[in-house]
Amino acid sequence: MPSKTKLIFIGVSTGGSSIMKIFPKWSDILGINCDIVGIDLPLRAPAASYRGVLQSILDDPSVKGALITAHKIDLLQACRDMFDRLDPYAEICDEVSCLVKREGRLRGFAKDPISSALALDHFVPRGHWNQPDRDALCLGAGGAAVAISVCLARAGSAAGYPRRFTLADVLPDRLDSIRRIHEWLSSPIQFEYHLSRSAADNDALLHGLPAGSLVINATGLGKDRPGSPLTDAAHFPQHGLVWELNYRGQRDFLRGAAAQADALDLTIEDGWMYFLRGWTEVIAEIFDLQLDQDAFDQLSAAAAEFRRPS
Repeated sequence: MPSKTKLIFIGVSTGGSSIMKIFPKWSDILGINCDIVGIDLPLRAPAASYRGVLQSILDDPSVKGALITAHKIDLLQACRDMFDRLDPYAEICDEVSCLVKREGRLRGFAKDPISSALALDHFVPRGHWNQPDRDALCLGAGGAAVAISVCLARAGSAAGYPRRFTLADVLPDRLDSIRRIHEWLSSPIQFEYHLSRSAADNDALLHGLPAGSLVINATGLGKDRPGSPLTDAAHFPQHGLVWELNYRGQRDFLRGAAAQADALDLTIEDGWMYFLRGWTEVIAEIFDLQLDQDAFDQLSAAAAEFRRPS
């Protein structure tokens, strides 16, 4: 029997991710004979840390590739010269979520625009954005926000795209970075950018949304860090779509929306489908697999037993 290969998972608290239990099941189903190895780094780690991780990947012949979560932007900034090639989405988004090693060379991919489109199509009705006054508010302007906005700007979702897409973040440099990406795309979406100094600032942005708008928590708050980007007084839009990108943790944002769901006719989606689509897209790329809907459904069913209750 051939020796096992390795898939590296670069994150902040990889041991808490359900993928550590799910992946062995998937490896058996797919017949790839691979172990998953987590590497934890603090947010905004020093460049030397990212370069050390990539060098260890290059030096270990058993490693096939890697998935990156919270470090997608910072890792590429620190290690761009170590990649042999970047895919078009990695160039556009200026991030990498997937590393593939072939014959000692590294290729970088940004898979999140693709997985974002698939996740959106799971809960946003087809034609939802055909109504003239439906907007999107994304709280957080990091890697996930970049991917979602790029996917919508390029009409990658079957549901189309909103009239206006507002991004709010506590870091000016993130807003500046995502603004440059949007300017390059020349999208028909009206993008707006707000420096958010408090949860009350986010509440005000939420209050101005028209009915049927989409609200996204892309801050990471509620997973590895406690809290929500909104206060308890936040009021979601009537008939709104609410997307909590976290699938684990306290998820106060999701709980706040759930408390208003019946009164406001909200559609609430957590990060589980985004999580599954993100991982399966990366696995398909690293192991050169064609995963059709039937294959995805099989993997999704195998993962379901490890889904934590809300």
